[in-house]
Amino acid sequence: MVTARVGGVKRAATCFRGQRSVAKTGTMLVAALQFDVRRGATASNTEVVLNELERAAERGIALVVLPEMWPSSFPGPESDLAALVAADDDAWTRVAQAGARLGVSVCGSAFGGVERGLPANRWRLFDAGECRSAYDKLHLFSPTAENESFSAGDRPPACVELRGARVSGLVCYDLRFPELTRLAFRAAADLVCISAQWPVARAANWRALAAGLAAQNQCFVVACNRTGVDVIGRRELTLEFPGNSLLVDPHGRVLAEGRGENGLIEAELDLALARDLRRRVPVERDQRSELYARWSREPRG
Repeated sequence: MVTARVGGVKRAATCFRGQRSVAKTGTMLVAALQFDVRRGATASNTEVVLNELERAAERGIALVVLPEMWPSSFPGPESDLAALVAADDDAWTRVAQAGARLGVSVCGSAFGGVERGLPANRWRLFDAGECRSAYDKLHLFSPTAENESFSAGDRPPACVELRGARVSGLVCYDLRFPELTRLAFRAAADLVCISAQWPVARAANWRALAAGLAAQNQCFVVACNRTGVDVIGRRELTLEFPGNSLLVDPHGRVLAEGRGENGLIEAELDLALARDLRRRVPVERDQRSELYARWSREPRG
């Protein structure tokens, strides 16, 4: 059984601040926090997240997924990248500490350490104030010239244990690359968390890819997408964002979906659903990996 709740609907379980927030045994209450991430407005973006973490704790939410580049969004042509990296690090420190105090785990992407002269777009997962997992966005979106502001990662996201679930992550454009997204399946992930700034023009792609990832990888997906209209990247493209965050079960069914509002989009995930499905439909056992590896090495005809 999976129950979904959106917005400020009250739940029966009690959560005490400073303690772990837990739903009934074998389930996890999770949320995507969608909001209008303003470029360069690190202080106000961070305050939005801190305020919503308070609300998440009151509702007993165990894990909050933030949008891509949540503290400061994407840099413009005149941005001071070193200053933005420092500001984002400070923002993460405040949010990680708040999450630890409130008993809420939190993940999302922001500027990361500098490699080859440019910072990374780094996804992080914090629990109890500590970074449990981190990876740098591997595929940089060329239409907005991300390669001029970021260095691409070269290591895949890890799958880590979090509150009884195996959790992995993705950043926005990386969702389009099945060679990468299949790694979560191989690691037996129960939940994949996606942080994104995915525009209205490709909203149908977003929904299809998130639901397809859940069904194909037999896992839950929490995909957080921002709201608002903003100028993005060094090419300064004006993009509109739909605030259509998705929480999807392992059958590809959408449990909860944002409709353009700012705030928490939440659902309670029954982790046994994913594990039972993997037993009943044993895709991992029936796959023929040796063929796929051979075909990938063969030249194109």
